Amino acid sequence: MTNRYAIVLAAGQGVRMKSKLYKVLHPVMGRPMVQHVVDQLEALDLEKIITVVGYGAEKVKAQLGERSLYVLQEEQLGTGHAVQQAGSLLEDKKGITLVVCGDTPLLTKETLIELFNQHQTTGAKVTVLTTLMPDPTGYGRVIRNEAGDVEKIVEQKDASHDQLLVTEINTGTYCFDNQFLFEALAMVTNNNAQGEYYLPDVIEIAKMKEEKVSAFQANDSSETIGVNDRVALARAEKLMKQRINEQHMRNGVTIVDPDQTYIAPTVEIATDVTIEPGTIIKGETTIGSDTVIGPNSEVEDCKIGEGTKVIHSIVHQSNIGSHVNIGPFAHIRPNTQIDDEVKIGNFVEVKKSSIDFGSKLSHLSYVGDAEIGKNVNVGCGTITVNYDGKNKYKTIIEDGAFIGCNSNLIAPVTIGRGALIAAGSTINKDVPDEALSIARAKQINKAEYAKKINKLSK
Repeated sequence: MTNRYAIVLAAGQGVRMKSKLYKVLHPVMGRPMVQHVVDQLEALDLEKIITVVGYGAEKVKAQLGERSLYVLQEEQLGTGHAVQQAGSLLEDKKGITLVVCGDTPLLTKETLIELFNQHQTTGAKVTVLTTLMPDPTGYGRVIRNEAGDVEKIVEQKDASHDQLLVTEINTGTYCFDNQFLFEALAMVTNNNAQGEYYLPDVIEIAKMKEEKVSAFQANDSSETIGVNDRVALARAEKLMKQRINEQHMRNGVTIVDPDQTYIAPTVEIATDVTIEPGTIIKGETTIGSDTVIGPNSEVEDCKIGEGTKVIHSIVHQSNIGSHVNIGPFAHIRPNTQIDDEVKIGNFVEVKKSSIDFGSKLSHLSYVGDAEIGKNVNVGCGTITVNYDGKNKYKTIIEDGAFIGCNSNLIAPVTIGRGALIAAGSTINKDVPDEALSIARAKQINKAEYAKKINKLSK
């Protein structure tokens, strides 16, 4: 197979974004635009991916890491000039080079594969990715000859009345014969109003040399949009969300209201999962079958088993077993391990703790830096007092223990297997197995004392 290369144009500052963040690093569905592009390129079996960096070069490199090679465009002198910077790595190579912009996060590997195949099949020196745009205002029009080949690309300001009626537009993505590309770039001038070197001028050079210029028309125009401002960014976010949600639904996931559901592209969901409205699922999350998430829940970087329910709750960076019930209004903080058939009820917060099989924390409790065994019952209002203002300490509650309501467990402390803690106790010493521990202040009733106080307050 012919060697294939890719150049990603990611040097621009993105002035219209009006942001301190460089344009290609703006996220779409939680992932920077340029990373979406490289994700798709990695599926194409390319010899090299080269990213042209400029503004924010170090941050772009940090984001992509070793997934790409890099060249620096010190001055932004146009798209043609940007591609020229890759000459030191590519100009002596034979093969096909794809040039794609780093602000086109919706492009798919399927379309890029078809673009490559069209280029190779037709034997063209240049193949332009085009699409039909119902309102082509602002885009360069693709003018074809009678054979269907690209005759030229006319920018809107230069188009005649008849050319303005053309709805096929240039998307700014191209395939080139690699050696021809760099030969032609040497001939491109900056004799234009902007004083820049434009990549589309290579097409005119190809026509002048009577070389074939082809085009591949993308079926979905939304896939080709470039993001230049916050309006386009929001549109890309909406389209990406729709694409992701539709794919999950086709794979057997029920999403009750796709317009009100946010699922990041890195999330894996099994069949027969139900996602209720208002739910956000992000990061490296996997969800087992028959689980229900939502409504109005947030899950990030979690592994969740089968048949679990997460209702009106937040779960971050934790492992959740199967047939677990979480919520409503629970908060599972990072580094928590919850085993199968555990119940985490309303207004319970858990942090950096492990909770073993069948245990229950039904309501209004805080559990931090704790190890809770099997079939433990933690009563309403229980707090593991894990912090002394300087250090964190661990609470251990062994299998079968029962913690009465409104108990304070002052760590470090161990509650033994099968032990009982009386309601309202403050425990600061270990409790042996099977023991009953009562740690309350003695109740004193003073007869008619309230009546005396009430009389004085009048």
